[in-house]
Amino acid sequence: MLEVVERAVREPGPGEVRLAVRAAAVNPTDIGLRERGDDSVEPPWVPGMDAAGVVESVGPDVERLAPGDDVMAAVTPRRPEGGAQAGLLVVPAASVVPVPDGATLEQAATLPMNGLTALLGLEQLDLREGDWLAVSGGAGLLASYAIPLAKEAGLRVLADARSEDEELVRGFGADVVLPRGDGYPGAIRRRVPDGVAGFLDTALLGPAAFPALRDGGALAAVRAWRGGEAERGIRIEQVWVRTVLDRTGWLDRLRTLAARGVLRLRVAATYPPEQAAEAHRLMEAGGLRGRALVVF
Repeated sequence: MLEVVERAVREPGPGEVRLAVRAAAVNPTDIGLRERGDDSVEPPWVPGMDAAGVVESVGPDVERLAPGDDVMAAVTPRRPEGGAQAGLLVVPAASVVPVPDGATLEQAATLPMNGLTALLGLEQLDLREGDWLAVSGGAGLLASYAIPLAKEAGLRVLADARSEDEELVRGFGADVVLPRGDGYPGAIRRRVPDGVAGFLDTALLGPAAFPALRDGGALAAVRAWRGGEAERGIRIEQVWVRTVLDRTGWLDRLRTLAARGVLRLRVAATYPPEQAAEAHRLMEAGGLRGRALVVF
């Protein structure tokens, strides 16, 4: 159940900023928090990992940001103060950067968490220039960031898509677009007979992705891995974005690439806080081409 509540919000301390949030994205992880809560945090639980808004105040040692700045931020909701779907938000300054040039606050709110997830997944796969990377869920927001980031790193990319999304996914930079569905891993193997070096599994295929990978390849799982032992020396990398929310340099890189148009910022729909449940339902239904936002 989702409801709007009033809570006091403290002043920022050292190394922190307080934001007046204008937009907060709804992501799959928010559905899990809503459904299961978090035993390590007292309720009410506040979901959200992406926010964009205006700096309201800064801690005594913060010099890089100033009141009035338009910024975007990444935050974990699994903390006593909760996550990004709040009108006021205190967050580490390291997790905050200016919005991309030319982007609205709503657009900027789609970028931080998924952009960091894509960068972390690619770092953990540790592929070499010229290697083949397969991405599942090619039309989704995470894949839409991962594909151009992989191309920037010199990788060759295969992705999946429904027929109506094929041109969209090609526009992200995929070298090869194959039909979405159970046959995707096999189709990859037919296209790359030795198997791909890495697989970024944004669609949660799990062990079903193994046939696409070469012996000793690597699979990046964006949720907790429950697929058991891998075969043929395949390496499983669990991508925990909460470990990199304070990588300011990565956030700045995402901002720059978005400003250049390399990363496309896609807003699917916007809802006021009183209709946040609708945003969550839209996310849960799947098939979004962008993110639903809670706007304040």
